[in-house]
Amino acid sequence: MAKKEVKTLSKKEKNSKDKTSFFKGFKAELKKVSWPTPKQLVNNTVAVVVIVLILAAIVFVLDFTFEAVNKYGIDKIKEGVISSRQVTDDNSNGESNAEGTENGNTENVEPTTDANTENTQETPAE
Repeated sequence: MAKKEVKTLSKKEKNSKDKTSFFKGFKAELKKVSWPTPKQLVNNTVAVVVIVLILAAIVFVLDFTFEAVNKYGIDKIKEGVISSRQVTDDNSNGESNAEGTENGNTENVEPTTDANTENTQETPAE
């Protein structure tokens, strides 16, 4: 029986062979790629840019709208709730209740007067 000689490659030879086969395979795969024409490339690029600008405009409008709602709507509601809580807290501490504050309405509240405390002028007897 004759022994077969096994050819062993050094690390340098093996490494260079791997690199060359990699680049050959890479080049072969790039030849298989279906590349767009310049017109298709321009059309697709324009489509992507337009879609991005439209989405950016939508996000800007929504951001501006929600900020305005927060500034003029929710903050005002918070102020109303806080002021009604303060009025309720004041009333529970034994202070007199002005007319209209039972419902949380603190705007344009006129103080009530008792019939016994009204200022009356006495007319001189003739």
